[in-house]
Amino acid sequence: MELVISENGLAEHSAATLARSVEAEAVNDRATKLRTISYWVTTSVLAFCMTGGIFQLLGVKATVDGIMQLGYPAYIIPALGLAKILAIFAILWPGLPRLKEWAYAGIFFNMAGATISHVARHDAVGFIVVTITIAAITLTSWALRPQNRRLGFTTGS
Repeated sequence: MELVISENGLAEHSAATLARSVEAEAVNDRATKLRTISYWVTTSVLAFCMTGGIFQLLGVKATVDGIMQLGYPAYIIPALGLAKILAIFAILWPGLPRLKEWAYAGIFFNMAGATISHVARHDAVGFIVVTITIAAITLTSWALRPQNRRLGFTTGS
């Protein structure tokens, strides 16, 4: 930082240093806004993708048949659906950072397992791309989450 000694002997920041500081702050504010917007966009897309859990929970025939074709038993499908719905509530609800970590991990492992299942069954590439994409969206939402939604965040006193 540049200091300029004024006529009265006080050290002051130069105008150039102050201008750089203000500019850096503006860039940081834009980056923070972009990160926040990106977090909410990816999290909204993730929440939308997980709404399929409702169909699993309700036992919609097409959904159940699709999962059973991957070799999973019918009794596990409502549990997967409930887990997806609860995971989205945990991610969207303020606070509960440890539960958010588990929710993100659960969604990621569910999508990784779905990817492996589709590959093992030699399903169409579209199924594989969708599950990999949802896993990537999950990781992106997790990485972009604001500080107050992270494990270890304290509100201060």
